[in-house]
Amino acid sequence: MSETVRIDKWLWAARFFKTRQLAKKAIEGGKVRYNGSRVKTSRNVEVGALIELPQGWDNVTVEVVALSAQRRGAPEARELYAETAESLDRREREAHQRKLANQVMQPPIKRPDKRQRRDIHRFQRQHTDD
Repeated sequence: MSETVRIDKWLWAARFFKTRQLAKKAIEGGKVRYNGSRVKTSRNVEVGALIELPQGWDNVTVEVVALSAQRRGAPEARELYAETAESLDRREREAHQRKLANQVMQPPIKRPDKRQRRDIHRFQRQHTDD
């Protein structure tokens, strides 16, 4: 008989979440998709399945390569999954777009002086009363 592992336990063992409780919350909140559909925490993971989940600013799509219910070191955890090529391309593209957007926004050269602050406060009061 082959090993069966619940999805919350696998996500924790693969080091996508720090605790099983965080993995459970993400699954119940609909953030994790298993083969394109929402799942319950009791769902057993199968080798070859595609899992979509949030990682920081990005959504990552990984293919399950191996099963494990034990949390081990990061190098061993990376052997449990393989990120898809589409996911890698999408993450790189989105990171590049975020980098460009940050370059466009220039911080102010100096802080506003007293008169400019008063103008800012007056402007904000006028637009919050509407």
